[in-house]
Amino acid sequence: MAREGSAGARDAPEDNPYALPSGGAGRRRLRRTARLVGGLAAAAALASVLAVLFWRFAPPPLSGVMAERWLDARRDGRPWRLEYQWVPRRGIARSLPLAVIAAEDQRFFRHRGWDTDAIRDALAEAREGGRRRGASTISQQVAKNLFLWSGRSWLRKGLETWYTFWIELLWPKERILEMYLNLAEWDEGVFGVGAACRVHYGATPDRLDRARAARLAAVLPSPLRMDAGRPSAYVLKRQGQILDQMGRLEGSAFAAPLAAW
Repeated sequence: MAREGSAGARDAPEDNPYALPSGGAGRRRLRRTARLVGGLAAAAALASVLAVLFWRFAPPPLSGVMAERWLDARRDGRPWRLEYQWVPRRGIARSLPLAVIAAEDQRFFRHRGWDTDAIRDALAEAREGGRRRGASTISQQVAKNLFLWSGRSWLRKGLETWYTFWIELLWPKERILEMYLNLAEWDEGVFGVGAACRVHYGATPDRLDRARAARLAAVLPSPLRMDAGRPSAYVLKRQGQILDQMGRLEGSAFAAPLAAW
C-alpha cells in the first residue's frame, strides 16, 4: 500500500492541467511557438521595409503623428481639424529647406541618420546640468512623424532607429527632406509646408522668402506653443539666429546639395 501511495504521489503532477509539457512533446511545442513568433517578427520586419520603400515614391495621405493627434482630440472630446496638403519638392522655395537645415540638422547631408557630434554635445550638456536639448536628425524625425508617434518611450526610440536605418538606406536625401517639410507639425492640426504657409502667411510655399522661412523653422521645436503667424519675442530672436546660420551655411559644403533644389 505504501508503494502504491508513493506511485500515486509521483503521478499527481501529470493530472495538473497547469503543468508544463515534459519530454519530447514539450520541446516540440516550444519549437513550434518559437517558429511562429519568429515568422511573425520576420513578416512585420519585411512589411515595414516595404512600407519605407513604397513611401519613397508616393505622398502619404496621413502620418502616424497626424493619427495620434486625431485620437488624442477624440479621447478628450475636443474638435480637431486636419490641415494638410502635399507639396512636391519643386513647389517649395529653396529658402525653407535651408532654414530647416540651419535650425534643426546642419550636418544633414553629411550623416547617415544619426549625428554623433550632436548626440555627444547633448549628453555633455546634460551632464553639466544644462538645459536638455534634443539631438534628433531630420531623418529620425521623418521616421517618427511618418510611421510612429510622439513621446520618449524606449519602444518608440527602438522603432525609430529601425525606420531611420531603412529610410537612409532606401531614400535619397532630397526625398527625406521633402517628406520632412510635408509632414512637420506647424500648429494645432497644421501639418506640412503647404498648410503652414496658407494658415500663417496666406501664401504658397514657392514664394516663401528667407525671413518667413526662418520663422517657420523657429517654431518647429514646439509648434503647439509657438506661432509663426503671431511670433513672440523668443520666436523673433530665434528667427534672427536662424537667418544668421542660413547665411553661414549657404555656399558651404554642408548645404551644397541644395543648389539643385
